[in-house]
Amino acid sequence: QVQLVESGGGVVQAGGSLRLSCAASGRLVSTAAMGWYRQAPGKQRELVADITSTGTPNYADSVKGRFTISRDNAKNTVYLQMNSLNPEDTAVYYCRYRGSYWGQGPQVTVSS
Repeated sequence: QVQLVESGGGVVQAGGSLRLSCAASGRLVSTAAMGWYRQAPGKQRELVADITSTGTPNYADSVKGRFTISRDNAKNTVYLQMNSLNPEDTAVYYCRYRGSYWGQGPQVTVSS
């Protein structure tokens, strides 16, 4: 089993920034990809960004240029730096590990 502990959600005004963190523990695999997804009310869960074990990122078009995903393999932690936030970014953000495990999902709310 793998456990994911997320932190960093909250409320921010439009144009502001937040940083999410997700620490993995348990039966980890060194080659595991990690990523962030989000789900807004009434919408399907969607990919925000993911990153390979070697650090290659991939972003949804809607966040390119505003969000940065990174990881610290020594800490088994993935980060999502979110800048220039807008109300459309309001959602529950979920960390995902190796395509199988999900975090609890911190709420991110962007007020206009």
